[in-house]
Amino acid sequence: MNAKILLVNPPIHDFTAYDFWLKPYGLLSIAGYLRGKARFTLFDYLDRWHRFTQDRARLQSNIWGLGRFYCEQITRPAPLKSIPRHFRRFGLPRAIFQEFLSRHGPWDFVFVQTVMTYWYPGVKEVIEDVRKIVPGAKIVLGGNYVTLCETHAQGLRADLLVPGSDLEPLWQYVGIRPDLIQPALWEAYEQPQTGVLKLSDGCPFNCTYCSVPKVYGRFKARPAQRASAEIELLAALGVTNVAFYDDALLFRAEEVLIPFLQEVLKRNFRVNLHSPNALNARLMTKELAELIVTAGFKTFYLGFESACEKWQHRTGAKVFSAELAEAVNCLTTAGAEPTAITAYQILGHPDSDTQQLEKSMRFVYSLGIRGMLADFSPIPGTKDGEHCRKWVNMDEPLMHNKTAFPIIRLGFDETNRLKNLQRQLNRDLQSNVFAK
Repeated sequence: MNAKILLVNPPIHDFTAYDFWLKPYGLLSIAGYLRGKARFTLFDYLDRWHRFTQDRARLQSNIWGLGRFYCEQITRPAPLKSIPRHFRRFGLPRAIFQEFLSRHGPWDFVFVQTVMTYWYPGVKEVIEDVRKIVPGAKIVLGGNYVTLCETHAQGLRADLLVPGSDLEPLWQYVGIRPDLIQPALWEAYEQPQTGVLKLSDGCPFNCTYCSVPKVYGRFKARPAQRASAEIELLAALGVTNVAFYDDALLFRAEEVLIPFLQEVLKRNFRVNLHSPNALNARLMTKELAELIVTAGFKTFYLGFESACEKWQHRTGAKVFSAELAEAVNCLTTAGAEPTAITAYQILGHPDSDTQQLEKSMRFVYSLGIRGMLADFSPIPGTKDGEHCRKWVNMDEPLMHNKTAFPIIRLGFDETNRLKNLQRQLNRDLQSNVFAK
């Protein structure tokens, strides 16, 4: 008889959380590899279209499928007591999961996805409930938290940890061989509204603040057949907004992205495409911008981080100001709306003194596009993360929190000032658009 496997996307304990095309893609991908070889059930604490949220919370989505999670305020954990922000639990109430376990169990295995290292309290909560209500199930943890903080994750006492991207120990543990061409198990949702996909893993760059090389290694394209099957499945399920989770979507575009988008156009898939993990401005060309816009991209997120060349060289030299300006020109010439283009900049980087963040924010504004401050999270094992040991205890994952570290590094008032400035610049940009 096929193994019975429960997939769980845990709740989030944090100061902030927002559904920015946030889906348990690793979890769904693993289940997809085992499609037809096991019986799967999904419990996604962050499913905003769950009956509970639809009936009671009535959470609204914007035109691209983004919106707020159901949440409840909770007590700040001891390591974060000094951070003057409200702390919340995002996701469905715990009692719903406990009832679900009692009604639908038992299972042979429970696969739990982990993402941010500092979200481990939600993972701990899931393990406690599974142990209590379905004690015979074997619990498997995988994902970023396990990869970056394996020793800490061992303290949660799961039955198997799967760090990194080598899944062979998992296949051996469950006794099932995967079919790696199968798309993610999107049909596990009753009514999927948004979807994500990846054409590749890893990144050719090695930025000092980024965990991608440690988690995924160097750049590697995924099978084109799988990507095609995945977009076909999402479209068939009625999903209209799809975000790429690639960390280097434009790299080797002639081999990976361009053939995929040509397939999208050829088969007339009517989906809106998005790039929340950031496009590398250096790799944008006029021809690529025209294809991206024609194929259905509606929002364009570009990594920028800083206008200071010294800072850029020190952190990996990913992109410079002139390259950002040229990428924006390529996109707008191709027909992208300037207000649909957003440049990320890091807030609270340990080398903030060199970064010249305010100057960088105003440069982005001068290009006529939106800016977005990405709060810095000190990631263990990265050069910048290890440097942060002078400010925080890096052995406690809660101290990797992206809301907390900028306040610790810059102070509460300066953090608020910069965030307010970014809001004002974006409001001014919008006002200028309406004025025209």
